[in-house]
Amino acid sequence: MQINVKKTYLLVTDDDKKRREQEPAPLLTINRETLQAMNLDDACRYLRYWGTGNGDMRATKEVVRQKIISARDLIKCNSLTPELATKLFTSKSMGFFRFSAELIEWSESGLNDVKRLCLQAYKNAWHLPWSTASALFIFPKTHSSKEFTLPMAVLTQELLLHAERCMRHEDMSKKVMLAGQTAP
Repeated sequence: MQINVKKTYLLVTDDDKKRREQEPAPLLTINRETLQAMNLDDACRYLRYWGTGNGDMRATKEVVRQKIISARDLIKCNSLTPELATKLFTSKSMGFFRFSAELIEWSESGLNDVKRLCLQAYKNAWHLPWSTASALFIFPKTHSSKEFTLPMAVLTQELLLHAERCMRHEDMSKKVMLAGQTAP
């Protein structure tokens, strides 16, 4: 197997700062070339997620946020119908958010920030100023609203799908899920 040593780094995952200071990263060589050791606090991409060696996933959140901003700005001045612009934004931005939703811990303020960006994009799609009331985009269709996709709905859907996947197999995940149902 060929490995590009210039793009491959050694990432030691250890949250114990004292041990990291006392024991330097080991030297690992591939094809007589030594891999560079990555700083534990530097974010890197691994299996499509961005994070640090100590589990800090803020970099993934920032990547998702930037992708949503990019999708929002893409539909700002467009010749698409509002319906098509909305579909374009939702497919691009909610796809990025959906990927990280179930595995990354999102704070309420982080979710509110993503929601704010989505609402700005929906207003862009309908050629409305950002100061327009958001009720038109949030409330359900049964109340004469648009009921567009928002982060909390995506997060809820992904968590439910994740729980469903955990319950499919007779393993520890299922036992933990069932134990949670009977806890006082």
